[in-house]
Amino acid sequence: MPHWSHRSSPSVDRARLDRATAHLDAPLAVVDLQAFDANARDLVRRAQGKPLRVATKSVRCRALLKRALRQDGFAGVLSFTLAESLWLARSGFDDVLLAYPSADRAGYAALTSDAKLAATVTVMIDDPVQLDAIDAVRGGTEEVRVCLEWDTSLRLLGGALRIGALRSPLREPAQLVALARLVAARPGFRLVGLMAYEGHIAGVGDAVPGHPVRSRAIRLLQSAARRELPGRRAAAVRAVRQVADLEFVNGGGTGSVQHTAREAAVTEIAAGSGLYVPRLFDHYSSFRGRPAALFALPVVRRPGVGVVTVLGGGYPASGAAGADRLPVPHFPAGLRYDPHEGVGEVQTPLLGAAADDLLIGDKVWFRHAKAGELCERFAAVQLIDGERVVDTVPTYRGEGHTFV
Repeated sequence: MPHWSHRSSPSVDRARLDRATAHLDAPLAVVDLQAFDANARDLVRRAQGKPLRVATKSVRCRALLKRALRQDGFAGVLSFTLAESLWLARSGFDDVLLAYPSADRAGYAALTSDAKLAATVTVMIDDPVQLDAIDAVRGGTEEVRVCLEWDTSLRLLGGALRIGALRSPLREPAQLVALARLVAARPGFRLVGLMAYEGHIAGVGDAVPGHPVRSRAIRLLQSAARRELPGRRAAAVRAVRQVADLEFVNGGGTGSVQHTAREAAVTEIAAGSGLYVPRLFDHYSSFRGRPAALFALPVVRRPGVGVVTVLGGGYPASGAAGADRLPVPHFPAGLRYDPHEGVGEVQTPLLGAAADDLLIGDKVWFRHAKAGELCERFAAVQLIDGERVVDTVPTYRGEGHTFV
């Protein structure tokens, strides 16, 4: 059942955003702290006592990662590159799980030569060749903490139809056990965790506007996945625990927190996008968050009646190309893209009656399709509390890091 309604949330009040940032020129990005904290509390509520590990790629701002971790119910981060993992470990984050396998030779050399880094960072593997790659560049004798990733995708029609991301090749418990034994038997490595991310449930909205048939199909497939996954995940976890005493089993995501939390086999849940609530998360029927992250672009031209042009705007999100990957004009309401021009790298025309009320220099507020990718476009985020900017904090980019 929806818990928050962005339609009535003060966090998306245009007048308040304009007043808070009146002294600042756009382009700029903001995070509303009241909405951010409310979203964090709602994630904790849905996690039902399971600790939440913050997905860093969905935040990409150390100050806001730390803010989330200060809330009861959050513990550790889920990083996206080895270089990022080491940077976070060196800057005070004490529990870093790398969510993806890496080919970063310099990073592995550093990890294996530093006791603090080796104790803080857990790396992800799904192939024994990845162990060879680490051993080939060892800079020291420090033991490497290892997590295995398991494929959660739903297979239908005898395996001919796959629903889920193309991630780990490890699907059967026997495959997991074989790799677990290799890790356990190999000097310099210790198996500590298992990750099983159900992206086909957590990362796909089931209430897509204008597509009732597609939405119904998604709900049916997700329902089938939620029925079959717990038993299969529990069997996989039992199999691996016969080989190693796992410290954690990670699963879930913002879109599936409340479902994953019910599984006894899962000990922690990953979430990150639910803190910012980008626009793709408007398409979930099971919960509603409060949009916390927005960006503003300045009006720089008025080409004619019902048209304004803003500076920048071409900030598409990753994934299969489509209109749903584009940011959307949020305030003032009623603006839309010119179908012949779309969004531009340097300038973007916007159409609609609301354009006639905008003056040169006014701000148009947008929501990004995804969460942390917004931070790749801005060096800093303005933190808003009420009608004031209470702090300006750097993004990863603002600290000189673009990890992918």
